Amino acid sequence: MSLLQVKDLSISFGGVKAVDGVSFEVKAGEVFTLVGPNGAGKSTIFNLISRLYEPSAGQIIFDGQDITGLPAHDVAGLGIARTFQNIELFDHSSVLQNLLIGRHCRRQTRWFEELLFLPKVRRSEREQRLLVEEVIDFLDLAPYRDKLIAGLPYGVRKVVEIARALASEPKLILLDEPASGLSVEETQNMAWWIEDMQKDLGLTVLMVEHDMSLVSRVSDRVLAVAEGHPLAMGTAAEVQANPKVIEAYLGTEATS
Repeated sequence: MSLLQVKDLSISFGGVKAVDGVSFEVKAGEVFTLVGPNGAGKSTIFNLISRLYEPSAGQIIFDGQDITGLPAHDVAGLGIARTFQNIELFDHSSVLQNLLIGRHCRRQTRWFEELLFLPKVRRSEREQRLLVEEVIDFLDLAPYRDKLIAGLPYGVRKVVEIARALASEPKLILLDEPASGLSVEETQNMAWWIEDMQKDLGLTVLMVEHDMSLVSRVSDRVLAVAEGHPLAMGTAAEVQANPKVIEAYLGTEATS
């Protein structure tokens, strides 16, 4: 069963088509990865799905609902969470505070109840904290719980951003280059966490990634794109061996 359907998606910037007629489906419970050279339109596809960009054509269906015209601030509540290529965290807040922000879309208390700090709000605060602590344990972030983001190593900040996404209790998580800038050991840990998200948490993962060792290890299916066009879909090995993909990466016509 497909959790996400992208149908003939297109968008242009200044007359240049960044994404041109891209279609794919992501099945519930799988790790689906977008690969391609820089400027291929991969992150633009993420921005379209998370509703940061408005498509010029096409349709996005999530969990049976057409979200093509949905405002960006409603996406998280439906069960879509994401990370960014460039880490987007609150630098002068703690890890715990950043994760609690990820719970905002799940809060059910109203402003006047929070103003008066009613018992319902206190119960909600405890529930949110317990759920966030589970995410902290899941990603081994306990040593950093109360530390400010600004003082953390880059690799830890990458994990914190994933933790904030997980705190929103998504059905689908979009990981935009999760291994970018990580060491070999950190990339290994990232692979384990992605596998655990899929197997232990039952999440569906849509990923953009350049590290093909990570892609090969965790991906069920891979879609290669270049210049906004889909090139090939299959396993990581099948896509890497595709002549169109080789040509897109090498910039020369592939030979048999």
